Amino acid sequence: MTEVDVGIFIAFTAGVFSFLSPCVLPLVPSYLTFVTGMSLEDLQAGVDRRATMTHALLFVAGFSAIFIILGAGASFLGQFFRQYEVWIARIGGLIIILLGLHLAGVFRIAPLLREKRVHLSDKPAGYLGTLGVGMAFGAGWTPCIGPILGAILTYGFSQDTMWAGVGLLTVYSAGLAVPFLLSALALDWFLKAFQRFRTWIPVVERASGVLLVVLGLLLITGRFTVLTSVLTRFTPDFILERI
Repeated sequence: MTEVDVGIFIAFTAGVFSFLSPCVLPLVPSYLTFVTGMSLEDLQAGVDRRATMTHALLFVAGFSAIFIILGAGASFLGQFFRQYEVWIARIGGLIIILLGLHLAGVFRIAPLLREKRVHLSDKPAGYLGTLGVGMAFGAGWTPCIGPILGAILTYGFSQDTMWAGVGLLTVYSAGLAVPFLLSALALDWFLKAFQRFRTWIPVVERASGVLLVVLGLLLITGRFTVLTSVLTRFTPDFILERI
């Protein structure tokens, strides 16, 4: 398992943690009813499942496009400071640690507690409107997604190429998108699972904070390969043979 593989693993995990955060997971049914224009009862019954999945895919495509553009921008700027890559890694690691400590609840960074999501009282009509809502979601800022997304962008800033940053944010978007699409596909199952999982949301938030702190420490100390070797031990041989 290479450093690139570890980066992909971290980015995807960060996306999943973003989905499980308090400002996304409880609102999934609301997002789905909003973008599809259907009632919660219709979604649970699987009425017009094709339209539901089309809207869900367009919503995902909208916020993914914003995240990927942000990743490209961060990596592009990082190329101009390549001669300072050691300091970029150290400063970036420090920023990621601070974001992680915020998520873990050690302290709170006031600006990250101010919700800046775009609120739309009426969704623009049609599939194009759903794409726009997804882009508005991606361009917005929430107390939960902000620190995780900021950490991945900071990590992308330290990458060697612009495409590495694009790749990281693509994987991060996938980590957020896959469970959202699965929820759209089986909303009734999601609602039942959510009732059992909701008490664990604060734990997940703290766990994501710990993950960011570890990532930040590895960047500061230049020992990112340590995580590579640790994860390799837990990776099945049949996977290692294919990467």
